[in-house]
Amino acid sequence: MLPDDHFFRRESGRLTATLTRALGVHNLALAEDAVQETLASAVEVWAFRGVPDNPQAWLMTAARNRAVSLLRREQTARKFAPEIGRRLDEEEDAEPGSRASFLPPAMQDDELRMMFSCANPAIAEEAQVALILYLLCGFSVEEVASAFLVSRPAMEKRIFRAKKVLASSDTLFELSADDFGSRLGAVHRALYLLFSEGYHGASADSVVREDLCREAMRLVHLLVEHAPAATPATLALAALMSLHAARLSSRIDEGGELTALVDQDRSRWNAQMIARGLELLEASARGDQLSEYHLEAGIAAMHATSPSPAATRWREIVSLYDSLLRLRPSPVIALNRAVAVGELEGPRAGVEALRAIQGAERLASYPFYPAALGEMELRSGNPAEARERFSAAHRLARNAAERSFLEQRIAECERRVAAGKIPAASR
Repeated sequence: MLPDDHFFRRESGRLTATLTRALGVHNLALAEDAVQETLASAVEVWAFRGVPDNPQAWLMTAARNRAVSLLRREQTARKFAPEIGRRLDEEEDAEPGSRASFLPPAMQDDELRMMFSCANPAIAEEAQVALILYLLCGFSVEEVASAFLVSRPAMEKRIFRAKKVLASSDTLFELSADDFGSRLGAVHRALYLLFSEGYHGASADSVVREDLCREAMRLVHLLVEHAPAATPATLALAALMSLHAARLSSRIDEGGELTALVDQDRSRWNAQMIARGLELLEASARGDQLSEYHLEAGIAAMHATSPSPAATRWREIVSLYDSLLRLRPSPVIALNRAVAVGELEGPRAGVEALRAIQGAERLASYPFYPAALGEMELRSGNPAEARERFSAAHRLARNAAERSFLEQRIAECERRVAAGKIPAASR
């Protein structure tokens, strides 16, 4: 059986980082081509011959050989090919599948250096984050654009310009450099978006993509294990991921349907991951730094430790969202805050908070905005208005699970309208 998408996405980032170190950042495009061709070849070869005993080592050797071939094609072999061979031979023998034990430490170091290389101060911060997602996390341009709520052409130009700046460097960033700390924020943001895309992203195939969540958690673990990167914000980000990941198995029911937080079976939440998240959150408080990840992890901890929706400390959650909005204004955060206001003060207050969101036009293609309005209107006793809101959300739905969930909400509105719970003139 071929490895899953998570394996190939993870190996894409690792191989790109390792080849870029060996070739030099100025040969970034060549490294990307070698990796993509290697992964495509692996799918074909493994489907016919079977997966090798050591697929990571097979890929590394194949990618190295492919890079040398591409270099020769560009008639630069005498300058570069011997060097790449020498460097990569230090990590692995010539035959695929050998000496795999040498791969992980070197590759992990390369991944860290590549992430921090992408966070180049000469590149705008949003473009730094986009570059990490694209090169290290295996995102397509469409996925990166969706994460930033911008168009594909705009993101394509942003990534192209960022890659051009990055390629002007000679080598990967040294993790001991003085400006290490100033680059950490962009790395945090990229891993946060990677996890978010897996947890409730815009995929047309699935509403939950556990492979992305696992990859984000693996990469943030590299930061936690690297002393200079293990800051309070890093620990808080790791806590946030763990607390959210604990609820992954309950977001989709046995029939494949999306389940709202208030309807989730809390006995299915992973107690071990919750405990780990709380432990990381406590460790993140050992300092004077308060980041957005501390606040979001605090909110996640409130949900994870509440025995029921009714017992949730909504007032404290709203307060945390208020602090989060002051620290990082965002229409998506304001949307989540409005939902919490509706839980605390009632659905009409929730509707008012939703309509008062600044920058709501950025949510024009985000289905959860009209869906939240629909839920609040339905709970306010306005099923006809709610039906219109849910129908608008349905038109924006990104995948089958979202569409099915919204169809159920529309059907509930229809049932209430038909039951005569509103005046006939309003139907």
